[in-house]
Amino acid sequence: MDALRWRARGPSLAPAAVHRSGGQGLAMRSDTVRLPPLNALRVFHAVMRHGSFRSAADELLVSPQAVGQQIKLLEDTLAVPLFDRRGRAIEPTEEAILLSHYVQSGFDEFREGVRRICKVGHRNRINLNASPYFATRYLVDRLDRFRDRLPGADIRLKTMVELPDFSADEVDAAIQWGFGQWRDYESTLLVQDPKVICCSPARASALRSPQDLRTAPLLHLVLATNLWPRVLRHLGVDPGEVQKEIQFHDAASMRRATLSGLGIGLISVLDAQEDLKAGRLVAPFGLDAMAGMDPADVPGFYLVLPRSNRRLKSVAAFCEWILSEDWSRMEPDAPFPAAT
Repeated sequence: MDALRWRARGPSLAPAAVHRSGGQGLAMRSDTVRLPPLNALRVFHAVMRHGSFRSAADELLVSPQAVGQQIKLLEDTLAVPLFDRRGRAIEPTEEAILLSHYVQSGFDEFREGVRRICKVGHRNRINLNASPYFATRYLVDRLDRFRDRLPGADIRLKTMVELPDFSADEVDAAIQWGFGQWRDYESTLLVQDPKVICCSPARASALRSPQDLRTAPLLHLVLATNLWPRVLRHLGVDPGEVQKEIQFHDAASMRRATLSGLGIGLISVLDAQEDLKAGRLVAPFGLDAMAGMDPADVPGFYLVLPRSNRRLKSVAAFCEWILSEDWSRMEPDAPFPAAT
């Protein structure tokens, strides 16, 4: 049995217990269900990852027949078919796909737990990932305050735009830019990141009203393609009428493109304050053009982490410290007039 063929099979199953009226399996009330043998789950996990009994056997250093026996044991124990056998090919059932999601999460937790307790010399290490902008504008200058609170902490700071894979990247906590929509993780807003519509002085004369944005090149981040539509709707402009867009991976590149006159950028207030004062940029509709915008449509920087990571004392201490800081006091409060 070599090839594993995946096929769309309609809506995915809800994560509810599967009940059977007969058989000797584990089908019973979800609050009393007994776990099947761990070794059988380990073999099942390998089969689902590799896509075949043979490849799973190579990883586990057993024969394909032994893999097949463990899968049969798991099916008998659960009283649920996990694979459709079709000659040398196998296809996972809907139940197998559903189970695989939870087994994957379980083994990830096992692996992370073992990793943490085996690194005795690094129990005070905090592996932190921060948005590059937050790291340079907010965090770095304040890290000494945390070190004063927990002198033995060993802080390892990475800066990535994307939300990390906490397990694979060995990250304990992240400070992520966005709208707080990470359903699989705990997230807490640290500070909002309000924007200012900015352009080069040469482009300002073509922007007499928000409706002129429909024909102007709009610059935005790859991770925030929904930000301009929110802003446009707030200004009474139909996002569907926008004709030109240019995407950037990071805020620094987008700001540079705005300065060069490539298009219209949504610039963070801290940066806009500097560029407007220096005359490098103008705010064609004023600094308060987005005043009254729905708070849910305003991006911000969030502390994001798996809930289980708070069990580590060093991570819990870091979370307590960063949530106690008043990050909003770094935001400027002096408005700028509209460009004339």
